[in-house]
Amino acid sequence: MPYLLGTDEAGYGPNLGPLVISATVWKVPPGMHGGDLYERIEGVVAPAGKRALRRDASSVVMGDSKALYQPGKGLRHLERGLLAALAAGSPGGSPESAEPPAGRSIAAAWQDAWELLAPESLAARRAIPWYADYDEPIPIDAQSGDVRQGAKTLCQGLDTAGVQLLRIASRAVFPEEFNDLLQRYDSKGSLLSHLTLELVARLIGPLGDEPISIVCDRHGGRKRYMPVLVDHFPESFVEIGGESPERSVYRFGPRDRRVDIAFQTKAESYLPAALASMASKYLRELAMRAFNAFWRARCEGLRATAGYPQDAKRFMKDTAAVRKELAVDDRVLWRRK
Repeated sequence: MPYLLGTDEAGYGPNLGPLVISATVWKVPPGMHGGDLYERIEGVVAPAGKRALRRDASSVVMGDSKALYQPGKGLRHLERGLLAALAAGSPGGSPESAEPPAGRSIAAAWQDAWELLAPESLAARRAIPWYADYDEPIPIDAQSGDVRQGAKTLCQGLDTAGVQLLRIASRAVFPEEFNDLLQRYDSKGSLLSHLTLELVARLIGPLGDEPISIVCDRHGGRKRYMPVLVDHFPESFVEIGGESPERSVYRFGPRDRRVDIAFQTKAESYLPAALASMASKYLRELAMRAFNAFWRARCEGLRATAGYPQDAKRFMKDTAAVRKELAVDDRVLWRRK
């Protein structure tokens, strides 16, 4: 059975908060491609769109996080799909059970989500005051019963379709590390490419000897990825399958474990990348909830921020006195790009 992977990020543009990169790993029947997955599990997973979001809870909506979440409209749609996938995604689950498979439970707290998606970030979070002791119940806007039903629906549907969701994994890059990495790489786009492929290499390492197809969202508009692929897969001869503004394709690896990787626009139209988009956005939003709670508790009347450049400057001005009083180093707070 071949493998499908998809990657995407959230927080590429802001000056405040983390950059989050995520990937999902699926095992599918022979001959399936990334574009076939929505069709294969149609009726279980619906692509994001206004019509899908108006449906009842009989299917789980997944898609580009921008279609599932807009500021001020709540996290309900994002949470229902992602948290259901986290609960249903363990291989070996029993589709007949009313509970999530393989003993997995619905994530019940802020800390749970980070532990499931980005456990390696624990030390970094403990070192940052606004994350160290923060926690709150989740789901925040979705109903736990809807998430649990979604997990059961997914488990049953994936089993019937012969599809396994093996892994959802995220890499969170907080401002101090982000700034350090900018000194190593020549651009923010290069930083994103290297960290994405670092995550991909870690996830495909343990996979079996079957073809692997990977779809990544394009990184900062760049269309040439050969040098960064060679850096992360130095033992392989990487072939170029085509490089264009819309899609750049590469192939490497032995015949029985051939890896095809594409960097393309609108990658979220592929379910593996769409779910990665949802994971990245959710962790990013959870991070900003903790960030805003910390600063608003210490600065009376402070408006919450999403961290994007213009509003981030306003935030820095409004918090200047308190930051000085708390001796918060700007390196921990502010991303240079």
